Amino acid sequence: MIKVSVFYPNHDGSTFDLAYYLDEHMPMVRRLLGDACKRSEVEEGLAGGAPGQPPNYRAAAHMYFDSVDAFQAAFEPHANTILADVPNYTNIAPMLQISAVRA
Repeated sequence: MIKVSVFYPNHDGSTFDLAYYLDEHMPMVRRLLGDACKRSEVEEGLAGGAPGQPPNYRAAAHMYFDSVDAFQAAFEPHANTILADVPNYTNIAPMLQISAVRA
């Protein structure tokens, strides 16, 4: 199993519409990726490691697939649609990481 994570770094001037992300963007992504996406979750950054420190990330999304090939096959046909929606909820350039789930 692999996990595809999308991180939205927190920086001065960054904006992120969590309601739109939860109510519009992620349901669209899950619909487009179909059964290839085994499950997904969204995290909202609340704080950094020290008291009063802001979070490193405004938000993060995690989606699980059987393999990198399964993710790529599901994502590629819809990449333009998914990426075109990003400006509707943030001015942050998303960072993507694909990881092997080991435990």
